[in-house]
Amino acid sequence: MRPLTTVGAALLVLGLSLTACTTRAHTAPRPSSDEVVEAATRQLTDECLSQWGLAPPRPGGPSPSTAEQQRVDAALFGTGPAQLSLRLPTGYVVRTHTDGCLAAARRRLYGDQVRWFRTSVVVDNLGPEATATHRSLAEVRARHHAEITEWRRLRTHAVAEATVLLTRHR
Repeated sequence: MRPLTTVGAALLVLGLSLTACTTRAHTAPRPSSDEVVEAATRQLTDECLSQWGLAPPRPGGPSPSTAEQQRVDAALFGTGPAQLSLRLPTGYVVRTHTDGCLAAARRRLYGDQVRWFRTSVVVDNLGPEATATHRSLAEVRARHHAEITEWRRLRTHAVAEATVLLTRHR
């Protein structure tokens, strides 16, 4: 067997790299976990709205009448006073409903809407809490270690549920 010449070796490397580039170019990028959960949430809320005889809102779609938009909002976000609330160290109070299509989607994906609401509100507001309490972000994160751990557990559950849901509806 003859040894590879420098030119032959260079051509071999170039060919392998072109093959690798070609292979990657045909592979669709995997959606992020946020995109997977968002797609499943949209699918669940769309199905729920359809069960109510309502058309899911779409950007660029026809504008519904005011009355129709109110019906969609009520079905999507719930009605009456919000059932869940949490006061943050910043002084703000965050509220949400346990009724409505969005709440139903969250229950389905996260398994526990109340726990998801509480942990996600805390985790989403770590930066503002650090600013309001004059603490470092690392210190605030350490104080909320349990909530961060629970957020990650619930998020992992939601990604798994969303993946199964989206796979079934292909």
